[in-house]
Amino acid sequence: MSTKALMALWLTLALILPVVITDAMAKKYELTRNSVSKPEDVSYKDISLYRVKLGDSEIDAIETLVNAKIPGVRVEQVGRFVTMWDQSNPTAPMAGVQITDGKVDLIFINNRFAHKTRGIFRRVLTSETVKEIRDLVGPEEYGDENLMGARLCYEKKGFIISHLGRDINVIFTAPAAISQECYTF
Repeated sequence: MSTKALMALWLTLALILPVVITDAMAKKYELTRNSVSKPEDVSYKDISLYRVKLGDSEIDAIETLVNAKIPGVRVEQVGRFVTMWDQSNPTAPMAGVQITDGKVDLIFINNRFAHKTRGIFRRVLTSETVKEIRDLVGPEEYGDENLMGARLCYEKKGFIISHLGRDINVIFTAPAAISQECYTF
């Protein structure tokens, strides 16, 4: 091999290898399948709900959630939201996505979805106190805690946890949307 060919090969490997290694190290977190248990392994970029991720197109989200049959789950699309209901106890939505400008920009789950969730968020959804949540996920970057409940904002990780007594909600979205959401609480 000539020196130029070796240099080209080396340069190609130097550019590609870090991307491949970073992708291999990132943990994907399908909320209903993977048991990711460390808070440092959780990022909004890697969260998916029945294979739907933030940034997916509206067509893909509708095809995956509405048109596919998910056992024990009733799925409805109303306006910008695709909501999921537990067929055995349809009191309120247990999870869903929000679609804005043709893209999924928010995924939400709540304590009614705990029985389907795996990993650290199953424990978050079944927590009884804000202290338990902080022990699981770590201290929030900012938020608010009062007599009504608490909103814990993890902007760098891309999620918000609302603890309102027995009701716990988790919203996954881009960090820019979190700062807007947390300041309006």
